[in-house]
Amino acid sequence: MKGEEEKELENLSPFEVKNTLIKISKSNHFHTMINAGRGNPNWVATVPREAFFKLGEFALIEAKLDFTDAPGFGGIANPEGIVDRFLKWADANSCEGVELLKNSLLHCNSKLGIPSTDLVVEWVDGILGDNYPVPDRMLAGTEKIVHEYLLKEMCVGQKPPGGKYDIFAVEGGTAAMVYIFNTLKTNGFLKAGDTIAMGTPIFTPYIEMPELEDYNLNQIRLLADPENGWQIPLSELDKLRDPKVKAFFLVNPSNPPSVRMSDEVLAEIAKIAKERPELILLTDDVYGTFTDNFKSLAMIAPKNTILVYSFSKYFGATGWRLGVIAVHEDNNFDLAIANRSDKEKARLKERYHGITLDVSKLKFIDRFVADSRAVALNHTAGLSTPQQIQMALFSLFCVLDQDNNYKKIAKQIVRDRYKTLFDHTKYPPLVPLEDENGAFYYVEIDVKKEALVDYGENFVKWLEKNYEPLDFIVRLSEDFSVVGMDGVGFASPAWTLRISLANLNTKDYAKIGHYMDSVLKGYEDEYLAQINK
Repeated sequence: MKGEEEKELENLSPFEVKNTLIKISKSNHFHTMINAGRGNPNWVATVPREAFFKLGEFALIEAKLDFTDAPGFGGIANPEGIVDRFLKWADANSCEGVELLKNSLLHCNSKLGIPSTDLVVEWVDGILGDNYPVPDRMLAGTEKIVHEYLLKEMCVGQKPPGGKYDIFAVEGGTAAMVYIFNTLKTNGFLKAGDTIAMGTPIFTPYIEMPELEDYNLNQIRLLADPENGWQIPLSELDKLRDPKVKAFFLVNPSNPPSVRMSDEVLAEIAKIAKERPELILLTDDVYGTFTDNFKSLAMIAPKNTILVYSFSKYFGATGWRLGVIAVHEDNNFDLAIANRSDKEKARLKERYHGITLDVSKLKFIDRFVADSRAVALNHTAGLSTPQQIQMALFSLFCVLDQDNNYKKIAKQIVRDRYKTLFDHTKYPPLVPLEDENGAFYYVEIDVKKEALVDYGENFVKWLEKNYEPLDFIVRLSEDFSVVGMDGVGFASPAWTLRISLANLNTKDYAKIGHYMDSVLKGYEDEYLAQINK
């Protein structure tokens, strides 16, 4: 690929660049493509899926108890005697998934106070998908289950704040982003021309969406320091004290450095949030389960924070599209809405008057629900019920795993791949494996920095003068069929690339390490040939 073509590609989102690199890699007939670009894990959590499919079998048996004179038809769940029928069926169909269902039923009744009949009916009707989601925000039992899961995984090592979080089940973390941006705009929290802050590097859409004409927001970036374990310096956090900064968006652990915020950084953000109750905090914590002792900003500064969580990465469930938006019941958003001007209250009353007689009491979290269906279709809002049942079973699987066996294995998988990558390259890792803040789901590599160490300043100047920053990644695709992602699109420096540690077999990372060294050596050969003419 020529330099001018690479320069054009640099204007695209890294996810679109990745698609071009895939085409290039597939055209190489000497190497099998190694796609380390996208973060889709190559594992799946089997037990909660077995529970889901077995539950579906029971639900069909229940459905066939009705409409017996109409072949091919079944009825909805009959609450009378359903728990006894379920337990009898479970005893006759023992397997890991069914054991999870039995243990979950007992746990939900004894620990969460969910009547067993109510839960089995929710499971049967939910997995059959025979009704609209009711309540539309989230099924009642499922919300309690997911709430317990979030408290366990998002607040490790400390007591959660009192009260509860209201949860909205959505179609994955990306849908959550869309709904949040829309509701913040429509409810006057963010207006065109407002300034927001980003903790960078960050997942590309958080950078791209505010720039759209739909929102037209100004951005400032709080840069994590790679030399300090990818933590945001406290001097950068001071920017959040500026009254013109309306919101702070972050992915924690970060993407692509894959490092969680330290307790010190979280405490400083919480301190600023207490000073500025109007500051909006949005934290996307999808990778939190891959770190040690993870704490979400939503647990540290609950009044200011909107939590986004997706089940996609941890459970190998990107195709399920399972995510949640969570807001603490005691939050500053509801207070801000109540204190709006009379003119603004009238505008919001006009927007939501068709779904409630008292718009002033419509909670912030429920405005996400209404806005997700353009208000007029609020009565059909909500994540599909089979999706919610799978979400509940993923949650219960981990809640009941008191020894965190699944978590230990998931963490070890990506750590083994991280070690293999750096065992087969000259690049030293920026984040040591023993760093408790590391998630190790991705790795970000600074090619220019490594070239400076290995080949010197003159070589780096020559490299920058003669090649576009994207060239290293393009060469990986052209020469070795390796697909990575350009770090610039994540607000990382030029000449950086992101490698996913989730979606390839461990042996592939040994090849990637070797190929990266080979590409850099190829540059050196060209450089030496030129200076020795």
